[in-house]
Amino acid sequence: MDARVIEAYDKPVPRYTSYPTAAQFGPSVGPADHAAWLADLGGRATAFYLHVPFCRQLCFYCACSTTAMNRPETLEGYARAMMGELEHVARIAPNMMVGSIQWGGGTPSQLGPERLMKVGRRLATLFDVRADREMSMELDPRFCDQALADAMAVLGVTRVSLGVQDFDLAVQQAINRLQSPELTAEAIARLRQAGLRHFNIDLVYGLPHQTLETLSRTLDEAIALAPDRFAVFGYAHVPWMKPRQAVIDAATLPGAAERAAMADLVEARLVAAGYLKVGLDHYARPGDALARAAAQHRLRRNFQGYVADEWPWVVGIGASAISCLPLGYTQNVAEAASYRTAIDEGGLATARGIAWSAVDRLRGDIISELMCHFEVDLAQVCDRHGAPLPALLSEVSGLASLIDDGLVSIDGGQLTITAQGRPLVRSVCAAFDRHYTGGEGRHARAI
Repeated sequence: MDARVIEAYDKPVPRYTSYPTAAQFGPSVGPADHAAWLADLGGRATAFYLHVPFCRQLCFYCACSTTAMNRPETLEGYARAMMGELEHVARIAPNMMVGSIQWGGGTPSQLGPERLMKVGRRLATLFDVRADREMSMELDPRFCDQALADAMAVLGVTRVSLGVQDFDLAVQQAINRLQSPELTAEAIARLRQAGLRHFNIDLVYGLPHQTLETLSRTLDEAIALAPDRFAVFGYAHVPWMKPRQAVIDAATLPGAAERAAMADLVEARLVAAGYLKVGLDHYARPGDALARAAAQHRLRRNFQGYVADEWPWVVGIGASAISCLPLGYTQNVAEAASYRTAIDEGGLATARGIAWSAVDRLRGDIISELMCHFEVDLAQVCDRHGAPLPALLSEVSGLASLIDDGLVSIDGGQLTITAQGRPLVRSVCAAFDRHYTGGEGRHARAI
């Protein structure tokens, strides 16, 4: 990526885990809308996302909706609220089939083995859970004993995502996360001993004090752990949104050119190690379900990243959890105490959302194709939505610049992102985003 392109496109853009993005959610969508939209699901297969907004301790880089929480009574009350929400959803949509389950956070294991089992068992008794479903769980390897590993196996977890971020000591000290490769390997060994077999590792580039040299060593150590997948994200420094990030000195962060070089390094090293690049920021071994989904044009992207699920709908459970439903998106209230109060009162905890318009469905399909496959047949998508292609192209701002800069090519109605443009796929998607303003705000930078 040359300096001119870096300068032109180093701007905040959404990650496009949804469209419209969460920045467009508003309070006009509430519990009554959420209930009606859940009822509309009928017996369709659906993914469940279970959000636990707690960690043992906070990492300074993190922009997730989480707090440090170790009080047993609070953890117990939150688990009860999650079960209460599951029961309410089951009353609204009693015939729902569950195709996959993902536990995220925060750190879901912060609930502890017994509470995890209670919530997981309640879900299994309330819904028709497919026998071949995948259940994934995010895990902090620093806090994984054998009792937790055994409980995860009994619960039915099939895939574990291990947070690493970076193994360099100076970087770890700057982000308040001390975690050695040896400790991480020990956690994987415990999980394997419990019977778990599939592992992902999460890394981050663009962190404070991180350099190409330190990142290269982290990649060596992470590859040696032999996970099935990697997810490698660019750090989003948004201290105006996440005050904990203000502890990080912005002067210690790599600049745009070095971030671009870091992304190139990650891709080169992981591909050389035998992983296939999947979408923008995931890597998987050739036989992995995610790699197969990408090869078969079945890849999907949602708030949990890239997934191989066959079904597009997600029911979110927990504080700040987002649901993706046939009629739109809903999000629960973010504050855990407010979430508990809403559920204890016998209703849903929906705080905001957005209903899909016909235009949003059209633009969303285009953005999804670009994020997952780096190409889209615009004519075919327009035909499917009953929209004229010339009108769409006339409304897309910035498309001519993307072509002139060599990031995309168009042949008839077929738009393809070039090799140079792939790292900037989010910027290409922004051209089709009718809500995007281009200003500084809540989004991560494109590079």
